[in-house]
Amino acid sequence: MLELYISTFITFFVVIDPLGCAPIFAGLTSGASSVHRRAMAVRAVLVSAAILLVFALFGEGLLHGLGISLASFRIAGGIMLFLIALEMVFEKRTQRREDRAAKVAESPEVEDVSIFPMAMPMIAGPGSIATVMLLMARNNGLERSLIVLAATATILAITLVALLAAGPIMRLLGTRIEAVITRLLGVLLAALAVQFVIDGLQVGFR
Repeated sequence: MLELYISTFITFFVVIDPLGCAPIFAGLTSGASSVHRRAMAVRAVLVSAAILLVFALFGEGLLHGLGISLASFRIAGGIMLFLIALEMVFEKRTQRREDRAAKVAESPEVEDVSIFPMAMPMIAGPGSIATVMLLMARNNGLERSLIVLAATATILAITLVALLAAGPIMRLLGTRIEAVITRLLGVLLAALAVQFVIDGLQVGFR
């Protein structure tokens, strides 16, 4: 069970990328007070947690309602995660997030960034939604499902800490170290994505 927790933890750490969300949040909330910044960080994580929990508990039923098999979803989710991994390795994901954040920052009427773009799509985006559905479908049984949810909650807690400490984290890491970490995590995510596709193909052709 410890192996499941660790693998789920690493997967979500790579997909959600708390250290990558921190500088974006710091840039978007640079003009906000410390109280408002903390409130937005907490709200963003709570909304993300609610979204991921809904898809974790009811995602499989939604797939059945749409006539989509779990094998097909595993393959599609694996391909999606692989594309995210490629973007991480070649630093396209960070650039896209920064561009999205810049567009939001240019709009003066947007004051609260907790829902958009922080909760959706930066934390609870397509990649993390697909991941939680894949892991829940892959680990049947109450105990294994609770372990997946516990690992997800741990990552969300780390994300909250990263958002609250966004400024100090950026000064500590620097852009070069962050880029190296992002590329290494991208390679790990690519391998995991390939495994999801292999699992889907094995189930589909049985």
